[in-house]
Amino acid sequence: MIKVNLLNSVTERASSAAAVEAKVANPAARFWMLGAAAAGLLALGMAFDYFSASSSLAKAKEELDRQQQMAAQMAAVNKEQAELEKKLKDIQARIDVIKKLRASQQGPVAVLSDLNSRLPSDPDFRLEAIEQKSGELVIQGQSPNEYAVTQFGRSLEFSDGLFQNVSLEAERKDAEVNPADYAGADASEFDFSSKPQVFKFKIKCKYTPKGQQQPPAQAPQPQKGAPATQVAQK
Repeated sequence: MIKVNLLNSVTERASSAAAVEAKVANPAARFWMLGAAAAGLLALGMAFDYFSASSSLAKAKEELDRQQQMAAQMAAVNKEQAELEKKLKDIQARIDVIKKLRASQQGPVAVLSDLNSRLPSDPDFRLEAIEQKSGELVIQGQSPNEYAVTQFGRSLEFSDGLFQNVSLEAERKDAEVNPADYAGADASEFDFSSKPQVFKFKIKCKYTPKGQQQPPAQAPQPQKGAPATQVAQK
């Protein structure tokens, strides 16, 4: 049979508790205990802050890498876009140059074609200069027949808007005769002192190619018997 001495056990417990109370009541022991607790809490705080900072740093590095990759991709896209815009500008510049060249080539051809279709049948009617500036057309020529000059001006005026604001000026002048042109003929047959007269004319108008014309305004009807184009003689 086993015997247990409960009295001794209770006595030992009481002595142990007393010893703990004695240690707690001791200021030096209390100081060290508080220091150990504070050190433990500080260590736990530092460990938590370290792991938290490490995790934040890793996330920040990962986000930085992602942003750098996106920045590199955007830089490549921007570079490609700039190159495409430059190519488009170069192509557009070439197209503009081609359009200008075509316009400069087709413009005079169209003007000459439209003028040629309206020339009088008089073989002595001659155009000497055709100049086009800023949409204004200046035509100079001569003819011994005043009626041919007037008819040419009318044909330009009544051209369904192809030639607009037609202004005709003409003056009578002595024709220039070069005796060298008659070197093969008998000079006695020609009287070079009496020079024939011709009408020098200048026509100013606005040339509007087909497709760019606007409906002409209603013009007043000329009086019966009066010419539509007035010839200013000097």
